[in-house]
This record gives sequence, C-alpha cells and structure tokens, in this order.
Amino acid sequence: MSLAVQIRQHGGPEELQVVDVTVGNPGPGEVRIRHHAIGLNFIDVYHRTGLYPLTMPATIGMEGAGVIEAVGEGVTHLQVGDRAAYASNPPGAYCEVRVMPAKCVCKLPDAISFETGAAMMLKGLTAQYLLKKTLPVEGLEPGDFVLFHAAAGGVGLIASQWAKALGLQLIGTAGSDAKCQLALANGAAHAINYSTEDFAARVKEITGGKGVKVVYDSVGKDTWDKSLECLRPFGLMASFGNASGPVPPFAPGSLGAKGSLYVTRQTLFTHIATREATQTMADDLFAVVASGQVKIHIDQRYPLAEVQQAHRDLEARKTTGCTILSL
Repeated sequence: MSLAVQIRQHGGPEELQVVDVTVGNPGPGEVRIRHHAIGLNFIDVYHRTGLYPLTMPATIGMEGAGVIEAVGEGVTHLQVGDRAAYASNPPGAYCEVRVMPAKCVCKLPDAISFETGAAMMLKGLTAQYLLKKTLPVEGLEPGDFVLFHAAAGGVGLIASQWAKALGLQLIGTAGSDAKCQLALANGAAHAINYSTEDFAARVKEITGGKGVKVVYDSVGKDTWDKSLECLRPFGLMASFGNASGPVPPFAPGSLGAKGSLYVTRQTLFTHIATREATQTMADDLFAVVASGQVKIHIDQRYPLAEVQQAHRDLEARKTTGCTILSL
C-alpha cells in the first residue's frame, strides 16, 4: 500500500485528497520508485482544474526523486537501489510509491540530493530546452537580450542563472519588487515589476528601441499582447504555459505587421519523448547544477498531507523558486 493524493473530479484545491492505494510490480519498460521528495509545478494545477483533462480518479504530479525498488523487463539503464529522478508523463508523482515508465527516469548523481532532484527536473529540463533548443531564427549569441516572464519562479530562477552562464542578457519580469530583486540576485541582467511598470516600454528602453530576439512566456493571457510588442523583427514568441489563462485567438496577420514574427507553443514532453533525448538533456542539467553555475532554490516545503495549501499558495503567486512536497 502507498499514500497518494487523488482527485475524483476537476476543481479547486479541496479536490486533492490523500488516500491509500495498492502498488503492484513494474511491467515491461517500467520501474517502481519510492519517493523521497516530490516536485510541485503549475502543470499540476492545470491537471487539477481540468485545463488539461484527466481520466478520473487521477493522481497528479509530474516530478519526483527517490530510490528504484523494482525494475521491469527490458529496462537496462536503472537497477534496484539506484537513486533516481524524473519529470515524466503520465501524472502520478503525488504519492509515496509508484510504478511508471522508465524511459524518462534518470539516475541521480550522488552529488545532487533527493530534494534538489525532485525540485529541478521538470523546471530545469524546461529551462534547458528553452535556452538551448527554442531559439529565434537568427539564433542567440552572447550579449543578446531575451525576455523571460515570471523570472522569480522555479523555471525563471534556473533560466536566469543559466542565461547568465551562456552570456545572455536576460530581462526578467515579476509581480513585486521583492521578486524582481530575487531575479537580479540570480543572474537576470534587468528586472521589471509588471504590476507597476509597462514592461513593453521598459524593454524598448533597455534595448535601445530594438526589442528582444525572443520572449519566453509561461504566463499566457495577461502578457501575450505586450510581449509581441517587445520583439524585434523576426523575433520569436515562445509560449510554454498559461498561468493567467490560455492565450485567446489572434490574427496571424498581426505577426507580419509587427515584424514578421514567429510564434511557437512548446511542451517539455515533446522534447523528452525518447530515452536518448531525456538523458542528453538531463546530463546537461546535471552538469550545470554540479558546476555551481545554476543553484536550485527550494523556497517552500509542504508535507504531502498539506498539498491543498501548497496549491493555494502556488495559484496565489505566493511562492518563489521551487517547491517540494516532503514525505
């Protein structure tokens, strides 16, 4: 038996209930992992509310770290007793023990703790594919400006540090002066409080009127229109989340009028669709964390039994950095 957090219908945080579940043995291509820590991410809110619908009853959660208890047929990169971490479909991380596909589960280096592993995999792999793979048509070079919304969040703080290591000038936005200071302390070259400033005007000021090559946006509806104004000709609008709600329909012709812009909607799970791709990205993340160039900030910890409060705080934007559920 294992404790798990399930929902029986889509809705608010009150739908998150701790229940006992039976956990079996892994089948071909699967592993059973006992969690030591679980990551909290905004995609968990999307699953809970039904923005990304699930079949009920459902256990949510996309990220965790722990020890491999059993290995199914055909799994060769993991063994019983290995320390491991993952960001992976299907949802189900909010539990003590689970059986899951092995292809996105990676051995966790001894130098990285379970808490750090659980906090960084989904957010760190997201930062990796954004900065390394989701690039404007003209590419990114040291000295280039990029705009990153929610720069004091879990992905944002990792991206700010990683961008600095790559020589990029990251302009971060956040909803308070304190969060702006946090982004600056973690490598952002500039920070804009979008609750008190017109971020599009400030971006043009910072870049001498040229705009940025790329906007990385997990906020969605509230930042979309002004983000397009921040781009230079042939710039890339890279959407990877909807924290304020889905982006409404827009006329493609407007992209031409604003400078022949590009738009993309990215998801981590496309990038980690194969075992090889997952490991390559994870190795890059492990290396930059082990080097000290990127530090993983765990600013909130909640016992698994307090998952409802964790979701309330996340949705109210009361959190910074990474958040974990402890067991």
